[in-house]
Amino acid sequence: MTTTLRPTGPIQREESGATSRSYDVCVNGRPVGAVELTTAPGAGRPVGYLRSLRIDDADRRRGRGTVAALAAEEVLRGWRCNEIRTSVPADAVPALRLAGALGYTERGRNMIKEVTAPPPSLPGGTESRPMTEDEFDRWRSHAVRTFARDLSSSGAPEDECLAQSEAVHARLLPDGRATPGTHIHTLLADGTAVGHIWVAEQEVRPGEQGAYVFDVEVAEPYRGRGHGRALMLLAERIAADAGRPLIALHVFEGNERARTLYESLGYRTTHRNFVKRLL
Repeated sequence: MTTTLRPTGPIQREESGATSRSYDVCVNGRPVGAVELTTAPGAGRPVGYLRSLRIDDADRRRGRGTVAALAAEEVLRGWRCNEIRTSVPADAVPALRLAGALGYTERGRNMIKEVTAPPPSLPGGTESRPMTEDEFDRWRSHAVRTFARDLSSSGAPEDECLAQSEAVHARLLPDGRATPGTHIHTLLADGTAVGHIWVAEQEVRPGEQGAYVFDVEVAEPYRGRGHGRALMLLAERIAADAGRPLIALHVFEGNERARTLYESLGYRTTHRNFVKRLL
């Protein structure tokens, strides 16, 4: 039997350069599932995304998903993508197993927590304030480089990662620190700046608004003193003050210290994110 992808409509194109298309997964012309593919502009070539892959219950465990995923890679190669990304629910064991079998590398995890009321207090001797303009300028330059380094850990070229990081920060902070719904704060311990956090109000689950932690970092000389936990408590206070009942974040694979901290604070993994280079 032959498993193929059959388009369900024309390619959709956006002004930004992003594209998308949905397909039926067919066996000898008979639909047995569905695939959704999208692309986003990259530094050179576009980045491909396997947004969803579904095989009907009656046709599972027959290799249909494997063939459909490989066919999706070929489609994205035809769209000039040199990388494919996908996000898998943390409890979807067969899909996680398939990602590993097809050579995908785990890139990070999405985590979420419900904000309790009243919000937690900061540890004694610590306080926070919004970043100054000078602090923001220095932070933004550092944040772009740091995020680019995290992106390159998956094997992508450094110049592409730097350009992608710059584009992401420009999109998320079009008005700098005055961007609506943006909270970028400095943590002070006994009057000394020891770290920062960037929280933005946005949709964190389909149809549910919340707060998203885009960046959190303790300055190197002050690490190992509990300031990372204090910054995450500050994020909860920011979310609560903004009336956002959920707080979410992404942690890169390999950052075990951060993931352990988040889990200790009650965050749970919702999705695991994977990447694969398309040669």
